[in-house]
Amino acid sequence: MKLSTILSVIEKFAPLHLQEDYDNAGLITGNRDMNCSGILLALDATDQVIDEAIKKKCNLIVAHHPIVFKGLKKINGNNYVERSIIKAIKNDIAIYASHTNLDNVIKGVNGKMAEKLGLLNMQVLQPLSNMLLKLSVYVPENAQNVLENALFEAGAGHIGNYSQCSFVSEGIGSFLPEENANPVSGTKGVRNFVKEKKVEVVFPSWLQKSILDAMKNNHPYEEVAYEITNLANTYQDAGAGIIGELPESMQEESFLQKISETFNLSIIKHTNLLGKEVKKVALCGGSGSFLIGAAITQKADFYISSDIKYHEFFDADNNIIVADIGHFESEQYTIELFDEVLRQNFPNFAIFKTEVNTNPVQYFVP
Repeated sequence: MKLSTILSVIEKFAPLHLQEDYDNAGLITGNRDMNCSGILLALDATDQVIDEAIKKKCNLIVAHHPIVFKGLKKINGNNYVERSIIKAIKNDIAIYASHTNLDNVIKGVNGKMAEKLGLLNMQVLQPLSNMLLKLSVYVPENAQNVLENALFEAGAGHIGNYSQCSFVSEGIGSFLPEENANPVSGTKGVRNFVKEKKVEVVFPSWLQKSILDAMKNNHPYEEVAYEITNLANTYQDAGAGIIGELPESMQEESFLQKISETFNLSIIKHTNLLGKEVKKVALCGGSGSFLIGAAITQKADFYISSDIKYHEFFDADNNIIVADIGHFESEQYTIELFDEVLRQNFPNFAIFKTEVNTNPVQYFVP
C-alpha cells in the first residue's frame, strides 16, 4: 500500500491545516510514494521506537509528537533527535507526526480523554476562529439539487451536529452571451433572463479546492457566478480542549480517584479542593495551562491537563480545581486513537502499538 493512501486517512481525520503555527506535524522522513509494509504507532519516535519498527518490519511510524520540532542545523547523532533521524533514514523508515492538528479536532486527543472519563455533551473548550468560509453560488433552479448534493459530498454544509445545511433564495439572473460563448441556454447577442437559485453553504477553509471543484463539475453553466466570503464565526468542531459533563455528580475526592484509575496515575498535582460536587469537567491533553481561564469562563468544576507551572496553579483562584496529571499520562490514549482510525480503514493491514514506554518522566513514590 502506498504511504499516501494511509496518510490521507489520517489527514482527513485531523487535517494538517488545523495545526498551530509553531508546530511541525506531517511527514518528517520518507516520501508519500513509497510502499508501506507495516505501521507502528507511538507517542514519540525515539531511537528505541525505531529499533522496534525495524524488528517488526514496519517502515512507517505514526507518532503524536514531531521528532523534529525546531530547525536542525546539524545531523551528527549528538542527541536523541539526530540519532532517530539518522536511524530512520538509514533504514528507509518514514516518520509521520499528527500533533496539534490531532489536538484540535473534537474527536482527537482530548475527545479520547473525555471518552475515557465517560463525559457527555462534549464541546470544544476554545473553538478556532477564522477557519470558515461561505460559498454563494447562482444556479438555474432545475440544477439546484444536483449542485447542492455535490457540495455536501465535498464537505460543505456541516454546522455543529448538523449536516447538509444550506440557505437558498430565488431571483432572476441575466446574461448576454458574446460571440465566443457557448451557453447552455439562451441566445447569443441577446440579453437573457433566467430564474435562478442562490445557494449558500459554509465550509472549513482547507476544503476550498475540493468545494470549488465540486461546484464547477456539477454546474451547467460555462461560466459559474459565485463568491467566497471569510467568516469570523468560530468553528465549533475544532479548537483547544474539551468540556463536558459527568453522567452523575461526584465528590471531589471520588473524581480524583476516577482520574487516577482512568489514566493509571501514581500521583496527581492539584489545587485546593473546594468542597463542591463535580459535574462539569474541562480538559486538555499535553501542555494546557493556557486554557485555565477558558475553563473558568465555561464554569467547569474541574480542569485536567499537564505541564502547569507553580504560579499558574494560582490562576484557579478558588473558582475551579486544576489537576496536573502529567504530559505523557494525559496523551497515552492517543496511540489507541491512531489504532481506531487506521483499523476502520485498513482492517487487515499490519498495524502495531509500540511496546516502548517513551515517558521521559519517572516518579519516586516512597
